[in-house]
Amino acid sequence: MNNRFNYAMKTNLLIGALTLALGVETVSGPTGIAAEPHTKPVLLYSRYYNAEGEHRYLPEGTYKQVIQRLREDFDVRIHNKPLTRDTLADVKLLFIVNPSDKAFGNNPPPPHVSAADINVLSEFVKNGGSLIVSGNQENHNLEVEDMNKLLARFGIQATNLYTDAKKLVLPKETPIIGGLRWAYYTGNLLLLDSASPAKPRALVMNDLNQKPPKGTRDQAGCLLATAEPGKGRVVVVTDSGWLADWAFTEEGIGGVALKGQDNWEMFRRLTRWAAHLPGRPEP
Repeated sequence: MNNRFNYAMKTNLLIGALTLALGVETVSGPTGIAAEPHTKPVLLYSRYYNAEGEHRYLPEGTYKQVIQRLREDFDVRIHNKPLTRDTLADVKLLFIVNPSDKAFGNNPPPPHVSAADINVLSEFVKNGGSLIVSGNQENHNLEVEDMNKLLARFGIQATNLYTDAKKLVLPKETPIIGGLRWAYYTGNLLLLDSASPAKPRALVMNDLNQKPPKGTRDQAGCLLATAEPGKGRVVVVTDSGWLADWAFTEEGIGGVALKGQDNWEMFRRLTRWAAHLPGRPEP
């Protein structure tokens, strides 16, 4: 018995040494023997619906910081390939930002969400994949009509009612992101279908007592919503600029700089919730 125990101990030490040498992260089981290497879930930042030449929210541009930070929890991939069952095969969380309506310059027009896309993405979420879609304000070449056909599957619709940039201190009782400060850089409102089997919920309602520092638009309604169709989860947010480098550094844009914000922590919690990662209470 002692010989077997000594052999097992030597084997475990050898595995540990090799693991350190190779830089492979492992998780030990109850016996102390190294389990399979731990792999991060895949987050795909899809640029498929963004017009060729569109410079907003580029992963090497104004979204550089958020992409870098996401790598702490995810294996981040970035491409503009069509969203098929094959390209989504091992993806856990799909991130779509500011889908484009029209062509940029002399480039070809961007693809819009098609009926085939809706079927693939609905199936993706139903089977356990998760989706985050972020919209924007007007004059940002934002495509709404066809994206709404997809969002309808989750009981959510984007509108053309806008709220100007403002900082929102979220109620402490808000699920997932309660008590955090959201530097919101202008966007539209969401309408939710309470009868939808996807169980859409308003996570952030606009607080009219917290005023925009500039601008007069301040619509009552939902700014951020979630849904849970099937095994997957959906997050829809009506602003994309809140994740830009200039929002994190609080430099702002367009003469508006919202100070004292928790935008990254908000997004970190939302992505972890969407991907079913541990660490925050369920909503």
